[in-house]
Amino acid sequence: MNKKYVLLALALYGLFVFLVINFYKGSPSSMTWEDREEFNRQYIAKLVPGQHTLEQILTDLGTPDSTEAIRKNNNYYQVTFYRTQHVKSDGITTQEECSYLLFVNDILTGSGLGIGYPDNWQVIDNHTKN
Repeated sequence: MNKKYVLLALALYGLFVFLVINFYKGSPSSMTWEDREEFNRQYIAKLVPGQHTLEQILTDLGTPDSTEAIRKNNNYYQVTFYRTQHVKSDGITTQEECSYLLFVNDILTGSGLGIGYPDNWQVIDNHTKN
């Protein structure tokens, strides 16, 4: 009789593990800051320009740590910043601790480290020259 309970418990545990692995989708907003940094870093590393929309990124990564937007030459440019590396424990997330994602008309067109993000929207000026 005890063997039946043990086997039943193991089967239920296995079912629970299977369901969690296959159906639970973790949210970056519920992660610790360390886990979220790692999640953001891995996610951003897999992105391919031209194949992702702003809406998809916001759904998968959640609210950005910082964002900027501008309309220029009939195009809408938005830059989102997601924290991907820890620099200093001061309770403030700076651009140097982030990676940026550049969207033109809501399509991902580029990314890079926040510390390399040009001042005064030079990234957009450079993009419009190409």
